[in-house]
Amino acid sequence: MSPIDRRMFYHVNWRLVGVLGALFAIGVLNLYSASGVRMGDGVQVENFYQKQMIWGAIGVFGMAAFMTFDYRRLNALAWPMYAVTMVLLLAVPFVGKTVMGARRWLDFGVFSVQPSELAKFAVLLLGARLLSESNERLTAKELGTVIGLGALPALLIIKQPDLGSGMLVLLLLTGLILYRGIVPWLFRTLCVLVPSVLPLFWFVLKDYQKRRILAFLDPATDPLGSGYHILQSEIAVGSGRLFGKGFLAGTQSQLRFLPEKHTDFAVAVFGEEWGFFGMIVILGLFCAYLYQIAVVARDAKDPYGSYLAAGVFFYFFWQILINMGMVMGLMPVVGVPLPFVSYGGSATIVNFCLVGLVLNISMRRYLFKQT
Repeated sequence: MSPIDRRMFYHVNWRLVGVLGALFAIGVLNLYSASGVRMGDGVQVENFYQKQMIWGAIGVFGMAAFMTFDYRRLNALAWPMYAVTMVLLLAVPFVGKTVMGARRWLDFGVFSVQPSELAKFAVLLLGARLLSESNERLTAKELGTVIGLGALPALLIIKQPDLGSGMLVLLLLTGLILYRGIVPWLFRTLCVLVPSVLPLFWFVLKDYQKRRILAFLDPATDPLGSGYHILQSEIAVGSGRLFGKGFLAGTQSQLRFLPEKHTDFAVAVFGEEWGFFGMIVILGLFCAYLYQIAVVARDAKDPYGSYLAAGVFFYFFWQILINMGMVMGLMPVVGVPLPFVSYGGSATIVNFCLVGLVLNISMRRYLFKQT
């Protein structure tokens, strides 16, 4: 190992790696419980947690791969990546695979691709490239260009329909825009304009999405339909009280009252079994995780690296906020998983790769002083 390689290895953000490992371990343990079904002769466990461990192992290799190259090379790939993603998103309505009433996947025989996951990464790369070109606050023209480039893939994703992923694309870009800054008069105008225009989006939502919003406002109006998810999740989390019911002892999850308990509502299983103090622990870990990413964004020695790390921060921040709010009945159900806790193959691999990108930026933050 060369002196430069040793120096980069020394500057890996090991705190971020440690928190990531703790979150993933908790996620696998929680999935073991969420995969369980209480039967007459005991608890029968499905293999979701085993698959998650396999996805995690693949994700570790992806994370290591994202640490090996100079992240500045991604700057040249931003536009090609965006173009390829747009082509794939445009192809979904025509040749996409339909799963549970939504056409979101492209089947290539040996493997399937969900273009909405690629869209998040493409918007991250392009947003970081465009916004890092200047330190000045964004003007109206520049803001319109950036928002337009993000709105195109977001609208195609929402039409699949996948409201959660479409929202994340827009929110990720919004976070990067605020990180760059907007001229004061434009910021004040948007603070008035956006809340005024936002209600108009009600008319473009599909019927089931409208029902979810109405159920969020009053779940009791449809307790066995659109309000079922929120009510059962609130019962599960609330019944955990201070210290929880114990591992594999949750009634809402083990008796199958709680829907989507291994994906969108995985943390509700955790809250039922480990209670208020358990939720404080996992929230503390997520706060430490986001803080370490923010430190990398702050300490990056070039604007592009800073914006990349900031984009990863907002990518995880919004997912954590929306999922936690959804599980506790503070937000509508939009199908956003909790990173490293919810089950999911492509999402887990993407999450690990993005952490590898942050570690890449952290490793190389001192090398630019000599160039």
